[in-house]
Parts: sequence; C-alpha cells; structure tokens
Amino acid sequence: MDYMKTNAPTNTQTRDIMELCKETGNIYESVVILAKRSNQIGQDIKAELTNKLKEFATRTDNLEEIFENREQIEISRFYEKLPKPTLIATQEFLDGKVYFRNPARDKENLF
Repeated sequence: MDYMKTNAPTNTQTRDIMELCKETGNIYESVVILAKRSNQIGQDIKAELTNKLKEFATRTDNLEEIFENREQIEISRFYEKLPKPTLIATQEFLDGKVYFRNPARDKENLF
C-alpha cells in the first residue's frame, strides 16, 4: 500500500471507542488488530526509508569528512512528516481496509 497518499490525520485525534469495536464487537480485539497492523506499517516504512538512504551511504568511515547531503535531508524530512503508523492503521481499520480473522472464533463456528 502507498502510505504517502493516505488520508490519515497527521496529529492525534480523540476516537469513539464504540466506533472502533463495531467491526469486531470487542474493543480489546480491535486494539490488538490495530497494534499488529501498526507494526506491519512501521516495518514497511522503515525498510523503505532504509533502502532510500542506502543510496547516500559513504563507503569510507572517516570522521573528518562529515558533510551534509541535501537530498538525504529532504528524504528524512518527508518521512518525518508522514502520519504515525498507528494513525494510518486506525484510518485503514475504520475504512474497512484491514483483513483480520480470529482463529478461535473460526474454530467455534466449525462445531
């Protein structure tokens, strides 16, 4: 998914708990789903940022040759301005874009 074009807010908002538990019927289950999705998003963003910054890595480790790279600074600033992974995960969950299942509930339905 393209996290750069998300419509998630960039600042924290107060959420209605009942709105979060509509999908699952249990607020704790919803929080676990949000936490797992948030971790996935965070890992994806971190891997993408690391790959982009590898292009600017210097091959020599000389402390005397420290210089600023304007492109590297701009990339870092762009990723800092993105919404936090928890806000992206919450917005995806409320929009119905998160697939989840409960194996324990599925097992009960079989019998």
